[in-house]
Amino acid sequence: MPLYKYELVDGNCQVCGGEFELRRPVDRPELKDCPICRKPVRKCVASFNTPKVFKPVGPAEAREHGFKVYKKVGSGEYELQ
Repeated sequence: MPLYKYELVDGNCQVCGGEFELRRPVDRPELKDCPICRKPVRKCVASFNTPKVFKPVGPAEAREHGFKVYKKVGSGEYELQ
């Protein structure tokens, strides 16, 4: 589920702090009002979730998944491995 960041359209709120984040399914209708204070909100650009651990991919695994693997043979020259 995506994580969405919202902020109040105008003013501030002691309860929600003026901004909040929610996990919502993509197929849900757009959120128009704060679920806590009921003031109008707008969706902001927020970061997205990525895996915390990245596993390096070697040439064999890249080929296995359908990628072409090239090897540098000179200045600006590559050949298919």
